[in-house]
This record gives sequence, C-alpha cells and structure tokens, in this order.
Amino acid sequence: MIHDVVIIGGGPGGLAAALTLGRGRKRVVLCDAGPRRNQAATHVHNFVTRDGTPPEEFRRIGRAQLEPYANVVVRDAAAEAITGERGAFTVRVGGDDVRARRVLLCTGMIDEVPAIEGAAALWGTAIFQCPYCHGWEVRDRRFGTVATQVEMLDFALLLRGWSADVVAFTDGAFAVPPETAARLEAGGVVLDERPLVRVISEGARLAGVELLGGGTRALDVLFMRPPQRQVPLVRDLGLALDPAGFVQVDPMRRETSRPGIYAGGDLVTPMQAAIVAAASAMHAAASLNHELTIELAVAGTL
Repeated sequence: MIHDVVIIGGGPGGLAAALTLGRGRKRVVLCDAGPRRNQAATHVHNFVTRDGTPPEEFRRIGRAQLEPYANVVVRDAAAEAITGERGAFTVRVGGDDVRARRVLLCTGMIDEVPAIEGAAALWGTAIFQCPYCHGWEVRDRRFGTVATQVEMLDFALLLRGWSADVVAFTDGAFAVPPETAARLEAGGVVLDERPLVRVISEGARLAGVELLGGGTRALDVLFMRPPQRQVPLVRDLGLALDPAGFVQVDPMRRETSRPGIYAGGDLVTPMQAAIVAAASAMHAAASLNHELTIELAVAGTL
C-alpha cells in the first residue's frame, strides 16, 4: 500500500498537519516517538483555547481529534531513514518500510543547552527561551538574559514588559558600543559584561549567577537562546539550510530543496512556539494537499 503522506513528528506541528491532511481525505501516517523537546515544560502557554494545558494532555486531545479520520494512522515509532523520490518515498518506521507519495517534516530542533555549570539542571524550570511562553508566570521577578551578540541585547528591553528588574549579560563575548549601553540604561536595563562562571541554584530554584572574579548577581529567572541543530534524520537528507541552520522552504509551497519533502514548525524558523509550529505545519500540509490532490486528479487516481 502506498500512503499519501508520512508526517514525521507528533508535536503541535505534526498534529495540526495530520488534522489538515485527514480532513483533506489523504491517507496519512503520523510518526511520533521519543521524548518531548522540552521535557521540563509543564504547561503549553499562549495557545488560544489551550493556554495552560499540560503537554501530555495537549497531545491526548490532539490525537483524540484525529480519531474520526480513519485515513490517519498514528505510529508510536521513530522514522529512521527516508529514501526514494517525489511520488515514491520509502520511510523506515519502527523497523517497517512505509511507502508514501510525500513526506512532511515536523521534527522540531535539538537545543544545545549552554555549557555553563548548573544550567542544565534548571533548563525549562527557571531558565527559559521565550517570554511569550513563560513570562507571565514569572512576572515581576528578578530577570536576567544572556546575549551572545550585540544584536540580541534589545531582547533585554523586551523583557522589561514582564519585569522592572532586568540584567543583560554579555558573558564577555563582545564589546558593547556606547550607544547600545546608553539605550539599555535609558530602558531601565542593567548591563553586566563579565563572563558567567556558573548558575547558582537552591534546590530546584534559581538563586543567581556567579561571575568571573567572584562576584554574583541574584536572579529568579534567566532567559537564554541556545544554539540549535537539526535532528539526525533531517541532517542525513542533505536539505538546503539557511545561514542560521534552519531548513529552507519555498515561502508559499513550504517544499524543501528536495522535491516531495515538505517542512513546517520549529525546524524552519527561529520564531518558535507551539501555536507558531502548528500554524506553520498546517500551512505546509495545506500546500502539500493542494498539489497532491491536483496531481492525483489529473492522473485519474483519486
């Protein structure tokens, strides 16, 4: 049997894509395996109608809403390899070969937690990436953010929307131009250019950071943007990536550099949130469905 689409990744993006393609009457296999990308996160936020939902409950609801579509099959198995070409792909799923006309990647990204002592233990509980996902819950506390380049310092000014107490750290990575320093000062942000030595914790709580030379700063929350990389399956496909390492897709069709393979969600953009991933993957699924339906209609195989 040849399926219409194999979707790889069962988070918000993959679930949204499966729903779109299911409603488009396509035969779909959704592959979902492995731990969630942000295992420490306890709630999905800033997703209309689902704000505050635990991730496992979000997944349960998403899967339940796929059940009316008998043409959508969910496999709790990893996609291990993709071979073939547009119209005739073979995806190795949990030891089985699944044939499909198209492939839709919704794999997300791998976060490389910064190698600062103590950071890994608090990642996702007191050290965050996105204030839209977590800022409300920690509002009015002592914030810190780490910038790895001068252009990222404006993020500290954005954080002022959630707290009046914000420190921007450069970790000694670059010199701050005087005009940038003045801009931060005017915006009520404290600038600290010393390298970070370690994150200080008290149990599961962030207490502050230690800086080179022995000084410390008390903090309750730290925001950091980690380096990211594609999952091995995506890297092995040899797809064209942009300079930041995200998969390049056609702006409208959402097809990658390899014909017949589409992508949506965090792997294509630095603008990352559950609702953004769902919207991006839905866009990719709709574009894919449009092209595939016309192809099958003209071929007389609908």
